[in-house]
Amino acid sequence: MAYATTNPYTGETLKTFPEATDQEVQQAITDAYEAFKSWRDVSFADRAKVMSAAGAILRRDIDKYAKLLTLEMGKLYEEAKLETILSAEIFEYYAKNAEELLKPEKLPVADPKEGEAILIHQPQGIVFAIEPWNFPYYQIARIIAPQLSAGNTVLLKHASNVPQCAAIFDDLMIEAGLPKGAFKNLYAARHHTAVILNDPRVCGVALTGSEGAGAIVASTAGQALKKATMELGGADAFVVLEDADVEKAAKWAAFGRHWNAGQVCVSSKRLIVVDSVYDQFLEIYKAEVAKLKAGDPMDPSTTLAPLSSQKAADDLKAQVEEAKKHGAVVEVIGAPVPEKGAFFQPLLMTNLHGDNEARHWEFFGPVTQLYRVKDEAEAIRVANDSPFGLGGSVFTKDTARGVKVAEKIHTGMVYVNHPTMVKADLPFGGVARSGYGRELIGLGIKEFVNHKLIDVVDIDAPF
Repeated sequence: MAYATTNPYTGETLKTFPEATDQEVQQAITDAYEAFKSWRDVSFADRAKVMSAAGAILRRDIDKYAKLLTLEMGKLYEEAKLETILSAEIFEYYAKNAEELLKPEKLPVADPKEGEAILIHQPQGIVFAIEPWNFPYYQIARIIAPQLSAGNTVLLKHASNVPQCAAIFDDLMIEAGLPKGAFKNLYAARHHTAVILNDPRVCGVALTGSEGAGAIVASTAGQALKKATMELGGADAFVVLEDADVEKAAKWAAFGRHWNAGQVCVSSKRLIVVDSVYDQFLEIYKAEVAKLKAGDPMDPSTTLAPLSSQKAADDLKAQVEEAKKHGAVVEVIGAPVPEKGAFFQPLLMTNLHGDNEARHWEFFGPVTQLYRVKDEAEAIRVANDSPFGLGGSVFTKDTARGVKVAEKIHTGMVYVNHPTMVKADLPFGGVARSGYGRELIGLGIKEFVNHKLIDVVDIDAPF
């Protein structure tokens, strides 16, 4: 695995980084555990100072951080600034709320003779984070902010194409006042995953990535009897019912499918539109996609970024060609994209009938899957005809109806009248092949803590 900064817009490889040695990995584990032994006893107030400082630094130096995102993975500069602010908000959320989220809980008991039972939440050690390239800062922040706030320490293995984004978080946390070793970015080789997870000082692993990577890492964690959380792929349904505001729904669909160049696990990948408004929706949707302008991601006028690498663009093209072999009909939509750079022409894919395997695939880029359905019941059926279960959307003017439809969609998150979004104060995670576990809010901070029962019982109480 080569760690390298390659600009997706120019194709130029700017800097390479050597993989960590076995000795460096062992030293990082030792340093992280030594830091844990003192960090676990640091007060919530003092941990909060570090989290607040990290958020403040991200806000202060937003241009520096955002430019690095654009350089390494091609993200639009404006989107890069939004991601930097979101990461700051996550640090600030846990600075404000961690103590309350982890406060001891008095448990109700049926009989006073059972004692006074409380549940406390204690850190357990080192959390190993394996993160992807599509949101290089947000992915780090949403695991280290809660886990460091809980008293754990964290080792990071980031994607190989964003090595400088990973390294700058080392600098960020040091400047914020985090003790040495409590967070460390490692340019780990593949075999180091098993080495780290089999170390008794490591309490678990949080992975965001592909199904294939998740299966391998979850298996390794299972063999080591370590806790794992998995945030994997997604093919979010975007359901438009006959009573929706069609114009606004179509505009949201164009945004929801193409932000971050469509490289989002919760992108609106499958548009499911009721027959009576299908033609109107499609006309508006195509017109909105046609407005997208591909170009230099640093240019404020650019609205469609390149993909993260030329390989990503080539792989997506091959996947589309394979879908055609299964019967998919593909139409070019939108304005032409530049030949130079890892750009991908927006495409519309239909004829995804029940015998077409492509209906179950995740297309990680600006490829829209479109379904025409007769009514609400069929929309729900198509929405649930997926191996994934991450997010989804339902558009209707009757919000009570939208909630009822949302309840029938088998995913971890459903938004009514909005594409799936990410916020510091909302949980994130899915079901089925989209993984398990939750990140953010109280659910995320409690994933890798020991929920310990302490029960004070009268010595003369019966057994």
